Amino acid sequence: MSNSHVEPVLKDWFDAHGITEVECLVSDQTGILKGKIIPAKKYLNGGRPRLPDSIFIQTVTGGYPDDEDIRFWNPAERDMELVPDPDAIYLVPWAEDATAQIIHDCHYLTGEPVELSPRHVLKRVLELYESRGWIPVVAPEVEFYLVKTNTDSDYPLEPPIGRSGRQESSRQSFSIDAVNEFDPLFEEMYDYCDAMNLDLDTLIHEEGAGQMEVNFQHGDPLTLADQVVIFKRTLRETALRHGMYATFMAKPMANEPGSSMHIHQSVVDKESRRNLFAGDDGQPSRLFHHFIGGLQQYLPAAMPMLAPNVNSYRRLIRSEHSGSAPVNVEWGLDNRTVGLRVPVAEPEATRVENRLAGADANPYLVMAASLACGYLGMLGQVDARPPVVGSAWSGGNKLPDDIGPALDALHDCKPLCDLLGERFANSYLAVKRAEHRAYFQVISSWEREHLLLRV
Repeated sequence: MSNSHVEPVLKDWFDAHGITEVECLVSDQTGILKGKIIPAKKYLNGGRPRLPDSIFIQTVTGGYPDDEDIRFWNPAERDMELVPDPDAIYLVPWAEDATAQIIHDCHYLTGEPVELSPRHVLKRVLELYESRGWIPVVAPEVEFYLVKTNTDSDYPLEPPIGRSGRQESSRQSFSIDAVNEFDPLFEEMYDYCDAMNLDLDTLIHEEGAGQMEVNFQHGDPLTLADQVVIFKRTLRETALRHGMYATFMAKPMANEPGSSMHIHQSVVDKESRRNLFAGDDGQPSRLFHHFIGGLQQYLPAAMPMLAPNVNSYRRLIRSEHSGSAPVNVEWGLDNRTVGLRVPVAEPEATRVENRLAGADANPYLVMAASLACGYLGMLGQVDARPPVVGSAWSGGNKLPDDIGPALDALHDCKPLCDLLGERFANSYLAVKRAEHRAYFQVISSWEREHLLLRV
């Protein structure tokens, strides 16, 4: 098949930037980028690159689910064509030769989209909104840690050494000086992001030692999910160039808070562009309350997309080191103890901040799942519970406390699985259950420390 329908756009972009090489990118279920590297001339003239569809049932360890878990799967490993999105083309600013990185959609050779692709799952949800004349708007906030390089996976992570030559040892929320410790890294990161036209807003220091947060401007969910994926790759590369790691693990260090991916969400009318979360009187609308009602009803079942790894649930355990990670699906005005925070804003900026997802989650699936829950609430006119005033911590943990119960909850939630796609839901459950089993084959240092000679 030919690239003819997008080739002129790509060729013009390649010519303008002197591109000699192309990195073809596809996000798997975990958010790991898979793909191929192809000379630019061959990419334009040689037809679409292909990958096997089995990349979407590969676990984070590189393995695959057991046969009984993928009985719905076609064992032929069908070829997929990688179809470039002309709106998702970025430079690779750290490459020596002029290189493009392009995010691709996946289609079978018969033309139908690959249902297992996380990017397709998000597009599927967005099409449901569009069919109703609604346009969702999101703004992601992504937290991460800078840590010392660590080649021994048995050794705990540590904060890195800053410009002062000292290691951060206390929490310095919102400290400018603490951010300045890593100015050379962040200056280069911003240069790279500018070269790729990533729509970054602010950078702040978070609660943990070496923990930062980057905020993105609000916009189209698919575009912002693409940008979060590219940003993660960019930050990891920049950190390596400065002799440290950047990690998006949900809970990388036992005595430090976890890292989140907060998603601000609103819905506007397709024709008038009016924020549908605000009524004519400026107060939150019925649609706003139904959206929250849907989040409250369905988010517990969607947690495998928001907290996809065993490590994710360490962030959601209440302790003195848990930080402000919420453990409920309550909502409240300007309240950071709830999972669904409504910031104080002008009516046209009325929105809901979903604070449940970890930074380790796949941004396509986080946005797809959260918007799907809100969509089900709006269609079903699900009433939200009254807002929480004061602390919501006393209510305890209202979410699954481990990946196993979370996967069971997703499996049992037919409305959500149907909306995201039954084949996707089955494959995702199989992949995550395989990862869970692999985790339990590892004997931890805690077990050796406390059980070896005592039981």
